[in-house]
Amino acid sequence: MPLHPDAVPWVEAARAGFPDLGGSVTDAARAREMMVEAAREPVRAPMARVEDRLVPGADGVKLPARIYWPRNKPGQALVVYFHGGGWVLGGLDSHDATARALASGAGTIVVSVDYRLAPEHRFPAAAEDAYAATRWVAENAVELGGDPARLAVAGDSAGGNLATVAARLAVERGGPEPAFQLLVYPVTDHDFDTESYADSDDDCLVTRQHMIWFWDQYAPDPAQRDDPRASPLRARDLSGLPPAHVVTAGRDPLRTEGRRYAERLRAAGVPTSTQHCPGLPHGFAGFVDHLPLAARAMAQAHAVVAAALDTRS
Repeated sequence: MPLHPDAVPWVEAARAGFPDLGGSVTDAARAREMMVEAAREPVRAPMARVEDRLVPGADGVKLPARIYWPRNKPGQALVVYFHGGGWVLGGLDSHDATARALASGAGTIVVSVDYRLAPEHRFPAAAEDAYAATRWVAENAVELGGDPARLAVAGDSAGGNLATVAARLAVERGGPEPAFQLLVYPVTDHDFDTESYADSDDDCLVTRQHMIWFWDQYAPDPAQRDDPRASPLRARDLSGLPPAHVVTAGRDPLRTEGRRYAERLRAAGVPTSTQHCPGLPHGFAGFVDHLPLAARAMAQAHAVVAAALDTRS
């Protein structure tokens, strides 16, 4: 399906400032600068409280995190959120509006984690940081005003990859026990020859060329890419993972692997719902302030999280 007409101007504007990764732009530092230069000032959902902290990552590092409280009340559900950006781009500021929208829409405390980025910190740094941060949130849920029994992980794109990897590592390592996972157009594999990769073009915003470059920064050794901490679709066993909601976009090279991952989860007995958004590009969660179609899609995803974590209490 082609890009929805309402999304065309926003994709064109975003493409104008998006770095030509793997082409004229090969340096991660310059790519990050270009993303900052191109950023629009988003509408930020009001919160009862927002606080920046340092939380433990892997290997003894401290990771910046931003915590959002949509209301002042003890015993709230919590979501550990990991931003997208191909494990190379993005941070707390670039995804501040997205994290706020999740906190407001789902009615949960959100802990947005600024995991270590590639190529300075290659695989498995980000994956291990995601697990360590999730464990810290679970252990400190009560102090944060949250309910450890209603803890979810969430992320978009590479952040969706890290969210489900953190959930699987929690199963393998004996805890914590996330109650849910929200995966928004997640990276789940390193196969660049899928149907949606073949179908992708510039109107997808993120292209095959971009994804190849991102993988080259994060896991340049091809052998590492088969590791389930990099490509969760290649895990032998997905049983025992928390219930999931997988969101895919019609104009997205990751569409096929997102669908396949949802199918694998269901086959493993994991309760999994899916939400396909035809006509929307990869990255549409960042368009919610300007594109009603994207806003409605994310509102639907947030409602699923709210229901799964019973945020009415």
